[in-house]
Amino acid sequence: MKTKVKNLNNNKPEVESKDQTANSSASQDKEKLLKLVEKHSVDFPKVGELVKGQVINISRNTIYLDLGILGTGIVMGREMKDGLGIAQNLKPGDEVEATVIELENSDGYMELSLREAGYEKTWKELKRKMEENETVPTKILAANRGGLMVEINGITGFLPVSQLSNENYPRVEDGDKAKILELLNRFVDTTMNVRVIDIDKEEEKLIVSEKATRAETEEQEVQRFEIGDQVEGIISGIVKFGAFVKFPPKGKTLKQTDSKELLEGLVHISELAWQLIENPHDIVKIGEKVQCKIIEINRNKISLSIRALKQDPWSQVKEKYQVGDVVEGIITKLNPFGAFVQLDENIHGLAHISELNRFAAGRNLEEIMKVNDKFKFKILSIEPKSHRMGLSPFTDKKKNNSESLAKKTQKVKTKPSQTQTAKKSTKSPSAKQKDLKNQTKAEVSTAKKESPAKKTAKKSTSVKKSAPKKTKAAKSKK
Repeated sequence: MKTKVKNLNNNKPEVESKDQTANSSASQDKEKLLKLVEKHSVDFPKVGELVKGQVINISRNTIYLDLGILGTGIVMGREMKDGLGIAQNLKPGDEVEATVIELENSDGYMELSLREAGYEKTWKELKRKMEENETVPTKILAANRGGLMVEINGITGFLPVSQLSNENYPRVEDGDKAKILELLNRFVDTTMNVRVIDIDKEEEKLIVSEKATRAETEEQEVQRFEIGDQVEGIISGIVKFGAFVKFPPKGKTLKQTDSKELLEGLVHISELAWQLIENPHDIVKIGEKVQCKIIEINRNKISLSIRALKQDPWSQVKEKYQVGDVVEGIITKLNPFGAFVQLDENIHGLAHISELNRFAAGRNLEEIMKVNDKFKFKILSIEPKSHRMGLSPFTDKKKNNSESLAKKTQKVKTKPSQTQTAKKSTKSPSAKQKDLKNQTKAEVSTAKKESPAKKTAKKSTSVKKSAPKKTKAAKSKK
């Protein structure tokens, strides 16, 4: 018995060792299972989320996708059109992303959309293109007065007129919108290289620029110039605020430069000539060759001046005009604050409204003078540095006095009207008494001059005239 006990006692550690081994093995299996579960855990997607699947079968109106443990997905009808043309190139075995539109339909399939997935993917792609300044080709769908309608990866966008390159920008002299639209229509159904400059998925806004594709190259060329450099160019467009000039890169001539390589700058209306300019067409013409001076550089934009290369006529103005001189000028423009007056080809002055009011107080400026009228002016001030000259209308006092005297004489000779006669007849009592006395005196003097014979004749005439009255009275008594 002792031996058995001893044997039992000796076997106890062996039993305990087997139990420990079994427990250890079970623990390891559990850990493996947990890891396996974690590795293959299923996160069920929600409607609107993207899932990946492998193409099982493709028909004309249906695509089946193997989604693994999620089951089988189906893409039907218009949901196959993604705008990117992905569905057209799919074949069995290809992997593709699709958007969940229904977790389980009546047939047990998860309904998917390549169109929605493509839409999301397209906007992400457009954003990437914008951030990386990628140049992309686009087809011009239509034109309107504001620009061109384009399409990139199935998304419709807009190319504003202001974002067209210098080569394609519509230079319309009078700014007629109908003419601009006519020029823009020439680009419909053509392809242009553009860059995405603004996107907004929520508002479905896509703005592109053709000008941006050349901005970097143009900026590099522009930076080679310095303020003060002179360039020879051609007037490429005329607008209300100035004229555009195309000129070659530095170191080249117009003959050596291709039209696509030409740079373009703006000559503001104030820099076309020294005189006051109403219409740039009066100074330059499209196609005309001009010499310009660079007066400002801002990245790829250049401001030019034509007048900077010509002598300033105001530098010698005091040799021709002096304060106090009376000169003749033509009215070129009327403003609420006065009238602009052209004295010669280059010199203009201003007759301030305060001076015009002295000339004709109480009257409107339009009543006093009109554009193209000629008047005499007296020079009040000359400021060559600021190109200013103050003027005042000049009137000859002697001439005015003689004219007023002539008018008075004419009034005396003219027969008074009924109104004037009525006014004269309206006199004060004292005036009437004087007239009565004068009339009485006149009658007395006339009576003294008459002869006795005439007096007797008057008396007899009065008696004869009164006799019939008595006879009638007598008859009436009978």
